[in-house]
Amino acid sequence: MSLKDQLLAKIEDRSACIGIVGLGYVGLPLAVEFAKAGFHVIGYDVSKRVTAQLMEGRSHIQDVPDKELAPLVKAGKFEATTDEKRLSETDAISIAVPTPLGKTRDPDMSYVIAAADAIQRNCHRGLVIVLESTTYPGTTREVMQPKIESAGFKVGKDIFLAFSPERVDPGNKKWTTKNTPKVVGGITPACTEVATALYASCLDTIVPVSATETAELVKLLENTFRSVNIGLVNEMAIVCDKLGVDIWEVIDAAATKPFGFMKFTPGPGIGGHCIPLDPHYLAWKMRTLNYKTRFIDLASEINSEMPAVVVRKVALALNDDKKSVNGSRVLVLGVAYKKDITDIRESPALDVIKLLESQGAKVHYHDPHVLTFREDGHEYASVPLTDKEISIADAVVIVTDHSSVDYQRVVDCAAVVVDTRNATAKLTKGKGRIVSLASVTSYATA
Repeated sequence: MSLKDQLLAKIEDRSACIGIVGLGYVGLPLAVEFAKAGFHVIGYDVSKRVTAQLMEGRSHIQDVPDKELAPLVKAGKFEATTDEKRLSETDAISIAVPTPLGKTRDPDMSYVIAAADAIQRNCHRGLVIVLESTTYPGTTREVMQPKIESAGFKVGKDIFLAFSPERVDPGNKKWTTKNTPKVVGGITPACTEVATALYASCLDTIVPVSATETAELVKLLENTFRSVNIGLVNEMAIVCDKLGVDIWEVIDAAATKPFGFMKFTPGPGIGGHCIPLDPHYLAWKMRTLNYKTRFIDLASEINSEMPAVVVRKVALALNDDKKSVNGSRVLVLGVAYKKDITDIRESPALDVIKLLESQGAKVHYHDPHVLTFREDGHEYASVPLTDKEISIADAVVIVTDHSSVDYQRVVDCAAVVVDTRNATAKLTKGKGRIVSLASVTSYATA
């Protein structure tokens, strides 16, 4: 029996041991799905704090509740470790490590390379390795394959190598790791076959593609599509503001068209680990091929400018009350990058706060999901959302529209509300003004 057939048999009867490198927003939910499917899972992470917490059955990821994790740890189906040598026990390894951008917007591949080095030191024949970290087209073939083959293994024969882009949407209750279709592309057809069987063992829908480069580009297209369309609608918000037109009414009316239009909404900027970063991987790759990705660059420029647009709105609102930003007390509602989650990565709220503070504002924030955070060496703590806290603010800025916030109370107590998310659209009029992202001043109506 070939190594491929042996591995497929192990996957089918659940005797394969699964390794997950990186136990964050992507790796931990995936590890849980494999463990729930009956596999023994070894999660490897460099953080002793994270691994120790997980071995106590306590999750650090919002989408993985303790009640789901703890029984798997107790049953021995999942274990977390900082010992890379444990990877030698595995039959399959998924790599889910961060891929940030450097200061010059170039890909920082240090985490992927470190993971590849750890696997190289502990790999063996009959192993399937799948890179999930978002990266530029060519990474799996140009970075991962040479490292594995330098250890004396032939990819497609001794070891099976593939790429499968993560599609995690933190906080999404409908689309989870289990039921979101999983794209898989291997270096060889045999690699694709084995990786497809691996994920099919615990996930609902697998979408095989012809090559690793195809799978790598799928993720970049998905998030570039979102970035460009968000950039377009953000620019339309600025256009509507200058024309004195309500952008939200325009969008809602356009969305009634049953074909040829997809609804996107403007906001204070884009956040999270995907949309602000992923298109730059493609832009960087194309620069190496002497091609300029104009749509990507322009969308990034517009989206990056939105926090400054919000701060200008705040300044104009304060000016109407004969106040300056300098010395004013500003209450920011929401610092997570989107509603109802704890994640602040690349959140536009952080830029809004920084810009307001640079102009002398005394900034406080409230976020029921982010009680504290640290930024540029400064510690921030969420303040209680009391009537007094709202009323003493010279301006309240809704940056993230968490569902648990009583926006009617905010409108009733605030002197002025700058609403970047249209959270106040259907509320009754309060004592103060509501300033929308795309209008000078408006009042909510019943």
